Amino acid sequence: MSKKLKRFVMVHQEGSQFSVEGVRMIFVDLATGVNYLALANGNGGSAITPLLDSEGRVLVTDPNCILED
Repeated sequence: MSKKLKRFVMVHQEGSQFSVEGVRMIFVDLATGVNYLALANGNGGSAITPLLDSEGRVLVTDPNCILED
């Protein structure tokens, strides 16, 4: 049986779902390299958006540079 590959990998997490700010996570899409900021809090609120560089372009990371556990 072949192992199913992950499409998204969390590369950073900070905060707490019990704080006002909630949890902030950065995910990288391994197919495109696009970075996403995801927010979640204990009240059931959540959001996700692509990260942008200083010139307003989508931030892309080379998926080959990401170490997976």
